[in-house]
Amino acid sequence: MISVHDIALNAGYAAAYAGVGVFLMLVSFAVIDVLTPGDLRHQLWGERNRNAGILVGSNLASVALIVTAAIAASEGRLAVGLTYTVIYTVIGLVAMALTFFIVDLFTPGKLGAIVIAPESHPAVWVHAIAHVGTALIISASIL
Repeated sequence: MISVHDIALNAGYAAAYAGVGVFLMLVSFAVIDVLTPGDLRHQLWGERNRNAGILVGSNLASVALIVTAAIAASEGRLAVGLTYTVIYTVIGLVAMALTFFIVDLFTPGKLGAIVIAPESHPAVWVHAIAHVGTALIISASIL
């Protein structure tokens, strides 16, 4: 039987993971904002830029994948899980930023400019999938 204590403990764990996960998603947003020219928030909410939305969405989903894997790998140990969450998400963000630079280096045009361009561009989808793929690889390494 599940006790009130167990529920309270699990709720506390969930709140801790949610807080750290949301913070890391904000960091992810900041990294993309640095990698793209102009104000990313304006691109998303003011200009309703789909390219920016695709890239930001893929990064947020990627961070969530890594956080989920870290939680699963922690086996109920909060300190271990939060440590995994931070360390592996930072590795993921660095890997995604490097992917951004590498794709930009080997493709025509500037990826940052493509992301904020008003017309849709397939390169943004390719890059978004590269971010999710990176997160899946890191997630598998945790588990």
